[in-house]
Amino acid sequence: MIDHIQLVVRDLPRSQTFYAAIFEVLGIPIGGKGDGFFWADELFVSTSDSKAAQGVLTGRHHLAFQAQSRAVVDAFHTAALAHGGQENGPPGERPYHPGYYAAFVLDPDGNNIEAVFHGEAERSSPSVRITF
Repeated sequence: MIDHIQLVVRDLPRSQTFYAAIFEVLGIPIGGKGDGFFWADELFVSTSDSKAAQGVLTGRHHLAFQAQSRAVVDAFHTAALAHGGQENGPPGERPYHPGYYAAFVLDPDGNNIEAVFHGEAERSSPSVRITF
């Protein structure tokens, strides 16, 4: 199971505008901001000069977020395109399994961001909540 993911971006304010818009639609709150980064749930987004970014910068990534319905996938797509995303696959059924309904956009740094609704079902694993 993945604990967290970090994306390194060129323009943090531009990326924050993009992710804030799609997270609002998906019901994921922005967790906070730090020096050169922000986070939502277990996704951290930083600049390359942030202390959190280490090592050599790599290429494009693909992240998929669970959506609660087809309507939320549609709203994700609309919000993403209105806030700096580029078309990478309009909302629709995909052949991965029956009922796989998704939309794909490229974020301002070219990362492939997806929202997917797998159909009426329970989550594959329970949500994890960490408190300090």
